[in-house]
Amino acid sequence: MATPSIDTLLAHGAIGHDAASGAVAPAIHPATTFARDEAYRLPSARMYGRDDNATGEPAEALLAALEGGAGAMLFASGMAAAAAVFQTLAPGDHVVAPRIMYWALRGWLVDFCARWGLGLDLVDSHDTDALRAAVRPGATRLVWVETPANPTWDVTDLAAAAAIAHAAGARLAVDSTAATPVLSRPLALGADLVMHSATKYLNGHSDVIAGALVTAALDEPWQRLRAHRRTTGAILGPFEAWLVHRGMRTLAVRVRRQCETALGIAAALDGHPALVAVLYPGLPSFAHHAVAARQMHGGFGAMLSLRVAGGAPAALAVAGRLHLFARATSLGGVESLVEHRASVEPPDSPVPKDLLRISIGLEDADELLADLRAAL
Repeated sequence: MATPSIDTLLAHGAIGHDAASGAVAPAIHPATTFARDEAYRLPSARMYGRDDNATGEPAEALLAALEGGAGAMLFASGMAAAAAVFQTLAPGDHVVAPRIMYWALRGWLVDFCARWGLGLDLVDSHDTDALRAAVRPGATRLVWVETPANPTWDVTDLAAAAAIAHAAGARLAVDSTAATPVLSRPLALGADLVMHSATKYLNGHSDVIAGALVTAALDEPWQRLRAHRRTTGAILGPFEAWLVHRGMRTLAVRVRRQCETALGIAAALDGHPALVAVLYPGLPSFAHHAVAARQMHGGFGAMLSLRVAGGAPAALAVAGRLHLFARATSLGGVESLVEHRASVEPPDSPVPKDLLRISIGLEDADELLADLRAAL
């Protein structure tokens, strides 16, 4: 049989039905420990729940298949997954990361690199020349990029970033949370590692905290990451893993619908007199639209940002007048959200003070647009 499409993979959850019971949904295995036989042999490779858990394996297999990877691991959160990548580097290694990225990771990374003895350069990773200038051949071990980048949605050329990293002897890791494997497959463009905050689109229902890593190869760095998850206890619990897998089975239909709505809203509001700019990779006027069109397929994401004329006070007033958008942190759920980023990021954040971040959900597209227009 030919390789199944992404829709078929998701619908079947990568495993199909259970051969023993006929169940079309996987079981939940809450056990924390596993008994040995009379000869003190384990019936399987599992010994203790902190090492791994069978409940997470269907989600990991599905995510690896979606990304075209050799393996995947679930973590207790997106931050736990991302932090593991940096924590398995050695003191003295050099890291390049984006200036615009998920703010909590950026703040943690600056502090961690200083304490761990890692060199760190923050650059505009969508600027290929700046990225090349920041990489130090023989010293840089990891290039970390986020694309589209939260919350300005800058798009990094992943094929170019991979070539730059590999030429310097470094690995490329990509935070692809906003794109999802429905829209982008970084490993096919040369990345070595992909990270997802599975809290967001992979789960899709705002009821699970989870993270994931997918690798291009089962190499030594991947084995270090597996050992790190085992020894630090960063594994995802069985009930949460089951929910992530269940959520992933509707990933494609959710993301495509959300992308369609996001593009329509972005196009309708582009040029609105109450806005300084609409930031969305799907707009032809967007600075990185050509790169996005080349490496994203089937849509440009369900996230956009509005820069409101009049600065932070005007942006906050617009958010306060919205009715269908919950004023809340996070993204990727079925409900639409709005967030004034400057209110939650630290004072030294490079994010504009007039920016509202919009996460498009599954509500009626015309009603969402009408709500935004009325608020503006």
